Amino acid sequence: MQVRRLTKSRTNRVLTGLCGGIGEYLDVDPVLIRLLWLLLPGANLVAYIVGAIIVPDA
Repeated sequence: MQVRRLTKSRTNRVLTGLCGGIGEYLDVDPVLIRLLWLLLPGANLVAYIVGAIIVPDA
């Protein structure tokens, strides 16, 4: 069994590659992740910054 790791994308990046990496990890289009990130209410900016710092590069 192969272990999958969440990493920032090198190819699907707009700012940091975080949404691209989440899309690759979940096997969905990163555009959907970006749209959900914008549409869901809450502390999206803070969560994005924390995720960009914590999630390692690919």
